[in-house]
Amino acid sequence: MNPVNLHIDRPTADDADRLADLAAITFPLACPASSQPDDIAHHIATELSAGKFREHLADPTKTLLCLRDGDRLDGFSMLIHGDPTDAGVRSALSRFPTIEVSKFYVHPDHHGQGQASTLMQATLEAAAQTGVQAAWLGTNNENLRAIRFYEKHGFTRVGVKTFRLGAGVEHDFILELTLPER
Repeated sequence: MNPVNLHIDRPTADDADRLADLAAITFPLACPASSQPDDIAHHIATELSAGKFREHLADPTKTLLCLRDGDRLDGFSMLIHGDPTDAGVRSALSRFPTIEVSKFYVHPDHHGQGQASTLMQATLEAAAQTGVQAAWLGTNNENLRAIRFYEKHGFTRVGVKTFRLGAGVEHDFILELTLPER
């Protein structure tokens, strides 16, 4: 990737199809081997569709960022503003107010090349600009690559939550990061 063309911006509704296409490539990589293909496909069709991304983009409680190389969409993140409503997540966290890093995906062709770190830095900066004290996320407990990445960026494990994927129940680590004071 030519770093001259690398940039991060906010997507628009015109990007919804490309966001959905990238999510369809990246979401299965975050699922454990035991996940059922039909459950993954159903989740992609219902939760990561272009229509769902249009809803996210129109929601003022959500901030999406895109990592682009020129006009190509290579990654995205989504922040959800507001403290978690899930009591188990809330009890695991130590700092409030907080913001959730709900989605964080980079095309597998760019794993290990630094682009994900660039996107993470921009995502955490966007989170810090909201004035919250911390950011949190959930990632599958078997997704060792993602766990190492998040820990490298300062997140620490603070608990476990469940994530329903079709008929299956997955276990996600809850990770938290204290943001710098503004």
